[in-house]
Parts: sequence; structure tokens; C-alpha cells
Amino acid sequence: MKHVVLIATGGTIASAADKTAGAVNAGLSGETLLASLHEPLDGITVTVENFEAAGSYALDLATIHRLCARIDEVLAEPNVDGVVVTHGTDTMEESAFLAWLLVKSDKPVVFTGAQRHAGQPDTDGPRNIHDAICAAASADLTGVGAVILFEGDIHGARYVTKAHTSRVDTFRSVGLGKFGEVDHGTVHLYTRPAKARVALDTPALDPNVELIGVCLGSTPRLMELAGQAGATGIVLSAFGRGNAPKGFADATARLIASGCPVVVASRCHEGRTQAIYGKDSGGVTLVENGALLAGDLSAVKARLLLSALLGKGLSGNDLAKALAAYA
Repeated sequence: MKHVVLIATGGTIASAADKTAGAVNAGLSGETLLASLHEPLDGITVTVENFEAAGSYALDLATIHRLCARIDEVLAEPNVDGVVVTHGTDTMEESAFLAWLLVKSDKPVVFTGAQRHAGQPDTDGPRNIHDAICAAASADLTGVGAVILFEGDIHGARYVTKAHTSRVDTFRSVGLGKFGEVDHGTVHLYTRPAKARVALDTPALDPNVELIGVCLGSTPRLMELAGQAGATGIVLSAFGRGNAPKGFADATARLIASGCPVVVASRCHEGRTQAIYGKDSGGVTLVENGALLAGDLSAVKARLLLSALLGKGLSGNDLAKALAAYA
């Protein structure tokens, strides 16, 4: 008999229409979610733990740092085979990435949720929970790190993203594909990460890292204002290989001189950053002025990595080496 712990954090899956508020709000317990399943869980026992019920748009880094620590505590129990986390879809890819980065245990960690709230007759929550529990009970997912299970598909947390605002098959691993799927309770894993995961130990996540997007003709004004307002790190969601409009390289040099690191990611959905183009704020100039490149991490996930590394107290060459190891 397998033992899975379901940790409930709220989100659409735990929400229903609140007629007095004129909105959909989270509040259903993990026990209620488990009771909604339409099919039995053969050979699996489930223990429920209610963490913090909130829409995922309302969560913060400190909360998810606590969640990751709690996941590790739960998985340290010898009779626990895996964990399922029910979570809102808005920031699920970020929380799952942090679990991939921070959770030390190699036991399965599966995030799931719903796009249609629990009050709707065609809610996708019960099916997703059932599949996620089956995945968390499977030894096949040992060692791959946190994953997202949605609409039967299993996606690795490093690359998955929410790709549609409302469809039930919203999650995609663009260009790289899913790890596998759950079909009527049976887990089929088709691929595993080529690179072994090494968990990062950090006492905190720095909440003062800001993400700045670039676009045609934009200025570094917001980037500089963020630095003046106390940002401890900046991530640029830049063009292509990691290029920015005029003025960003000079602003980068000033920020780094003040002790605020700058990481350059690409706003493209596929590919890696690389310093190829020069002049003004091309990638070569940005790197010459001290910027670090995010590799194939999205800007959203590069921000989380930088937050974890700064929370660990890293700076200078130590920060650059650590970031490169994960990027």
C-alpha cells in the first residue's frame, strides 16, 4: 500500500463562486477536494494537510519557501511515498520550480490544480487530483524533481509554463515536451531529465528581486528606479539571445557598481541566451558591463533562482558560478 500526502494551498481547484462577493474565492479544504474524486485510489492511502488557502496570485516567496520546507519534512517520513500539492494555476509553474530547486528529497512531488472552479459541473479538479496522486505514488518519478500534472500530462517544473488563460490543458513544456502521462491511473514515463538535479539549500528567498520586461524602444528608466527603490537584483526579460534597447548596458553597469546584480533572460519561449551581438546594449556589451546570462531559464524562473542565491548570501564570482550551474 502506497502512502501519499496531499498538501492543499487553495487556488481555483479549492474555489467556488461567492455570490455575496461577486467573485470566485478559495476556501475548500483538502478533505473536501479528496472527497470529490470520482474513482477509487487502488492501493493508495492519502493523508490530507491544509497549508494556506489562497489564490496563487496572492502568494509570496516566503510562503512558498515555507511550503518547500514542509514538503521536505513530510517526505522525510519513511512511510510517505510522495506528495501532491494542490495549487492555483497562475503561479503554479513558479512554486513548482522552487520545489524543483529547493526540495532535497528525491521522492515524487506533484503539483496540480484546476482551470474550472469546484462549483462548476465540469470542473477538472477531481480528475487532476486523482491522476496526481497516482503519479506521486509511482516510483518512476523518483529523482526527477517536482512536476506539474494537468489534464493527464506530466511536465517537469524547470521548463513548464502556463500557456492558456482558461483551457484545461493550459500547461506546456514548449519545444521540449512532457515527461509522460497518467492514463486511467497508470503512470507512463517516456523521458527523464538528462542532467541530475542538485537541490539548493538557502535559508530564505530574497523578495526584492525585480523582473523588468523590454520592448521596442523602451528605456531603462524602470530598471534604474527599481535599483533606487531598493531592489537587490534585476532580471531582464530581453530580446532574442539576450539583447536590450539603447541605454540598458550603461544602466546595468551602474546598478552592478552599486551592488545590484543584473541577470539577462530571453523573452523567447525556446533557446538559450548567449553573448553574440555588440554595440550599445547587445548581449556582448551587457556581459562586458557585468550582466549574467540566464541560459535557457525563462525570466520568471531566473528571478526565482536569483532570489534563492541572494537569499543564500552569494555575490560576485560566487553568485555567477552558482547561477551558471543551474542556468
